[in-house]
Amino acid sequence: MFKNYRLRDYDFKLIILVLALSAVGIMTIGSAEPAQQSRQMAGVAAGVVIMIALSFFNYSVILKLYWLMYIGNLVLLGLVIIMGEEGNGAQRWLKIGGLQFQPSELAKILLILFFAQFIMKYKEKLNTFRVIASIAVLMGVPWIMVLKQPALSTSIVLIFIFCVILYVGGISYKLVFGALAVAIPAVVILVSLAMQPDSTILETYQKNRILAFVNPEEYSTDLAYQQLNSVMAIGSGELDGKGYKNNEITSVKNGNFLSEAETDFIFAVIGEEFGFKGSIAVIILLLLTAMECISVAVRAKDVAGTIIAAAMGGLIAFQSFVNIGVATFILPNTGLPLPFVSYGLTSLLSLYIGMGIVLNIRLQARKS
Repeated sequence: MFKNYRLRDYDFKLIILVLALSAVGIMTIGSAEPAQQSRQMAGVAAGVVIMIALSFFNYSVILKLYWLMYIGNLVLLGLVIIMGEEGNGAQRWLKIGGLQFQPSELAKILLILFFAQFIMKYKEKLNTFRVIASIAVLMGVPWIMVLKQPALSTSIVLIFIFCVILYVGGISYKLVFGALAVAIPAVVILVSLAMQPDSTILETYQKNRILAFVNPEEYSTDLAYQQLNSVMAIGSGELDGKGYKNNEITSVKNGNFLSEAETDFIFAVIGEEFGFKGSIAVIILLLLTAMECISVAVRAKDVAGTIIAAAMGGLIAFQSFVNIGVATFILPNTGLPLPFVSYGLTSLLSLYIGMGIVLNIRLQARKS
């Protein structure tokens, strides 16, 4: 379980980046929703302890439990369907013994770990129909369970992670281009069908969000309201921002025009209070964190380590892009948190678990 590690192999750079993002999150949440700041601080403290502890566990030993992780993931997602807590028209939360959490966030990490070991085990047969079909089914079951909550944004993240895992795992380029040739027109057709008035492919609120993105003027008082105010808040921050916890009456945040300011639209608060400079600083921190994970992936001792580190880097990069894209109105409204910054203890702790394993992959990296 434990190995002899050298201190000079420890990735202090990754820890500093993660802590810097977490500090930004604590500060910004303190301005957006002061009542949640102490909970976020406790979450960060617990996350750091978990991350450091996991960094010294041999990830190869942990991955031997890959089937237990997969089955446990299905059980948690199944319990959400049976006895999940409802909120905002979705059933995504599970409450056990007074502890409420979101299993779909943990599913991202568990599926990365599962497929890392599964693909490494069948590496030589990865491009055979049998293995590809098995992987598709194994991914399809939890993906459908997440989609039915409904959690469309999380299901999209899972698809992205799945693509990264297959690519890094060594899937044939012929299969990649073949899949793209089928998937791209299929997605276009599916979206066209989903947007039909009598279609049941998407929930009504999901279709309306897309329509609000395409034609925001028509939905400016309801569905596009959040994003329009988010853009206004970011723009009003100009170069240097209005200042942390400012009391300006012209503040979009202070006027309570930003809903979900501590979660989905945390970047709007950053833009308004810290301006363009602060926004760019956060984007750079997120980019460097993702790049550091990719750097660990390149030097990993085996395929499983490469997949885990690359998938964690891809997860952080993709979620950051989507969250900031929604806040700046270049993407339709979704419900994805900004990694390590948005309020949400399940998301936060899940990311810290993933980072702990990435740190251990770095400790065992190839020396050459």
